Amino acid sequence: MNRILSLLVILLGVLSLALGALFVYQGASKINYLTTNVKGEKITLGLTAVQIAAGQVDQTAAQLQAASDKVSLDRHSITPTYDALLGGKNFDPTNPTQLTWAQALNLENSLNVAVLAFGVTQIAEGAGAFMIIVAIALWAIGIVLWRLSGRRAQASTS
Repeated sequence: MNRILSLLVILLGVLSLALGALFVYQGASKINYLTTNVKGEKITLGLTAVQIAAGQVDQTAAQLQAASDKVSLDRHSITPTYDALLGGKNFDPTNPTQLTWAQALNLENSLNVAVLAFGVTQIAEGAGAFMIIVAIALWAIGIVLWRLSGRRAQASTS
C-alpha cells in the first residue's frame, strides 16, 4: 500500500511537471508573439527623439502603458468624456473631432489590452514555474516514501 502511495505521489509530480512546462511554454510563446507584433507596429509614443532615431520602439508593458497614458491625455485634451464629446447628440463619423476622439480611444484600448496581455503571460509563466517546483518536491517525497516502504517491508519479513 505504501508503495502505491509513493507511485501516486511520483505520478502527480510528473503531471505537475508536464502542466508546469505547458504553462511556461504558453507564456513564453505568447510573449514572443506579442513582442514581435508590437515591434512591427513601431509605436514610439513616450520615447525621446534620440531613442526614436536609434530605431527603438515601445515593446515592454511599461512603455506601452506610458503610450496609453499619453494617448489618454491627448484624447482628454479634446474633451474629457464621451458625453461631452457628443453634446447630447448621436456620434457623427463625419465630424473630425468626434472621429479623432474615437480613434484615440481605440488606440488607447489596444495599448491597454497589450499591457494586460503582458501581465497575463507573466502570470502563466510564474504559475508554470511554481508547478515545476511542486513537481520536484513531489518527486522527492515520492522517492522518500518508496524507500521507506521498502525498508518497512524488509523489517516486517525479518
